[in-house]
Amino acid sequence: MPEVRYGASFSGGRVRMPASKSAAIRAILCAALSEGDCTLRNMEGGGDVEAAVRGAQALGAAVEYEPGGRGMLIHKKNTPPNGGELDCGESGALLRFIIPVAAALGGRWRFTGQGRLPQRPLGVYSRLLPGHGVDFRTQGGLPLEIEGRLQPGRYELPGNVSSQFVTGLLLALPLLPGASEILLTSPLESQGYVDMTLAMLADFGIRVRPVAGGWQVEGNQRYASQEYAVEGDWSHAAFFLNLAALSPSGAQVRIAGLRPDSLQGDRACVEVFGGFGLDISWENGELVAENRRCHAPFGGLRGQTVDVSQITDMVPAAAVCAALSEGETRFTGAARLRLKESDRIESMREAINALGGRAWSTEDQLIVQGVERLSGGLAQGCNDHRVLMSLAGAGLRSEEPVRVTDAWSVNKTYPAFYEDLRKLGGAADVV
Repeated sequence: MPEVRYGASFSGGRVRMPASKSAAIRAILCAALSEGDCTLRNMEGGGDVEAAVRGAQALGAAVEYEPGGRGMLIHKKNTPPNGGELDCGESGALLRFIIPVAAALGGRWRFTGQGRLPQRPLGVYSRLLPGHGVDFRTQGGLPLEIEGRLQPGRYELPGNVSSQFVTGLLLALPLLPGASEILLTSPLESQGYVDMTLAMLADFGIRVRPVAGGWQVEGNQRYASQEYAVEGDWSHAAFFLNLAALSPSGAQVRIAGLRPDSLQGDRACVEVFGGFGLDISWENGELVAENRRCHAPFGGLRGQTVDVSQITDMVPAAAVCAALSEGETRFTGAARLRLKESDRIESMREAINALGGRAWSTEDQLIVQGVERLSGGLAQGCNDHRVLMSLAGAGLRSEEPVRVTDAWSVNKTYPAFYEDLRKLGGAADVV
C-alpha cells in the first residue's frame, strides 16, 4: 500500500483551489436534467466528480470533455432512461442526490458503491420513498434497488441527518407532476450546503419557496440550460491554511479561486484558523494567510472550542493545527464525522497519537491537547482523502518525517494535491 512521506520544508507561495466537489456534483446533475446543452467550466476534479459524470450518463445525458479537462459539455438525450445501474464510487453526496432524482424519472434502478459507501446510512429514503410510490430494496446499505415513479406530496425528515437527503429531494421534486413540500422535524444541520443547493437551483431556473420549517416545490418545472462556472473549493482551502499556520518560518500562502461571498459552509475555515491565531486577509481577490507569531512558543497558536456541526469537513485539518497549539481544543457537535469515508473522529485521534500528539474522543467530540512538536512516524490514512491532506501540516513541526498510508486516496477529490504542495516548497514523496 503506497505511503506518502511529508517533511518539514515549506516556502509558501500561490495555489489555486480546484472546483468545489459539492458544487461540481450539483452542477453536473442540474446540467444532466436541463433541456438543452450546458457547458460547465472549472471542472477538474477527482473520483467523486468522475462518479457524478457517470451519474449524468446514467440519467440519459451525453458528456463531452473540453481539451485540457477543465470544462465539459452536457446535453440530455431525447428519451430519458427507464432505469439503469450506477456505480457511485465512494461518493456519498452523489448517492444521496441521485436516488430521488432517478426515482422521479421512474423505472428500476440499482446503485452500488465502493469503500465505506455501502455502509453509509440511507434510512431516511427507506422511510420516505415507499410512501411516495417507490419500492426500496436493500439488505442494509448497498447494493440498493428502487422501482417505481416518485409521486408528489409531503416529505418529512429530521434536519439533524445529512443535508444531502434534503438536497436530493430538492433536485428531484421539481420533476414531479404536482407540488410537494419538504418539512423538517428538527433543526437543520449543514445549512450552508442546502443554501448552496437552493442558489444553484435558482441559477438553473428552478423555483423553490421557503415555508415554515421547510420548502414548497412546484412540479412540472424544467431545468434551464446554460454556461456555468463552478467555484473553487473552500474545504480544500483549510489544508493550506493549516500549512500556513504551522509553517516554522511564517511562510505566506496565497489562495486563488475562492469566492468571498460563497455559500459553502466551509468558508468558515477563515474563522476557525483565525481562532487558532493565523493572520488571514483578502488581497486582490486572493485569500492571504501567514503566521506572524511563528517563532513564539507553540508557533503563537492557541487552542479553542469549535462547534463543527455545520462544518464537519473542517475537522481533520483543524485537528492537526490543534495538536500543535497551546492548550486544549474541543471539536463539539462532531457525531456525523463517524459516518464519513472513515470514522474521522477516531481516524484523527489515532493519527495524532501515533505521531506523538495527545488526543481523545467522546461519542460526538474530538479533544486535542497541544504539544510543542510532534515526534513523527507512521499514521494510518484510513483510505480517507481528508485525513491524508490534513497530515501534511503535521510534517512541518515533527522531529522525524510523517508517513501516512493510503497515499492515493487524495484522488477522490484533489488528485493534484501533492503537486500543489510541492509547488509551495513542501515535501510529499509517495513511496
